[in-house]
Amino acid sequence: NANRVLIHLLYSFKTKTVGISHNFEEVFLTKREEYEKLLSDGALMFQQVPLVEIDGMQLMQSKAILNYIAGKYNLYGKDLKERAMIDMYSEGVIDLMDLVMMYPLTPPENKQKYLSNIEQKAKDRILPVFEKGLANSQFLVGNQLSRADIHLLEVTLMLQELLPTILASFPKIQAFQEKMKALPIIGKFLQPGSARKPPPDGAYVKTVKEVLSHLFK
Repeated sequence: NANRVLIHLLYSFKTKTVGISHNFEEVFLTKREEYEKLLSDGALMFQQVPLVEIDGMQLMQSKAILNYIAGKYNLYGKDLKERAMIDMYSEGVIDLMDLVMMYPLTPPENKQKYLSNIEQKAKDRILPVFEKGLANSQFLVGNQLSRADIHLLEVTLMLQELLPTILASFPKIQAFQEKMKALPIIGKFLQPGSARKPPPDGAYVKTVKEVLSHLFK
């Protein structure tokens, strides 16, 4: 999902910044038994994923994971005021990401209505905020890259997978996206075969419903 992409990107920037050569290692759950094993081992604090093991800790909850990695590697602002702005931008993006991530799980007869809802919320409420935020700056907060910028990049890519022309009325966001994609780390991440997976398909939905069957009863 989107959060695993963000974790990958944050970790990639960290790797380049501090000169660490190893990569972020992912383990995907493909069977119900794997999820139940994590439960029985006591590894899932709230009986849910994702789980990230870092610095001798087992981190749970997506926001806590993203905040920790961003804070540790200087992608979370220089002070509390910048951090608050980064949080506000990020939360707005996450609201939209949550809608997009549920689209593959929507019944076929409701997909068009659901997609229209995504488009309306994106165009009327979310994207205008970021278009304004980028009016006079290369980055959303302060004068350096932050977690909020990475959130915005990912949600725009997700939106374009469903609605290819959705950024047509947002030139600042289009320019921002192109600049971000030109960064070597991100350019590599967007290449075919990278850790960024293609849009969810029927096989993905089937696996999710099997592994997390308790959520679909």
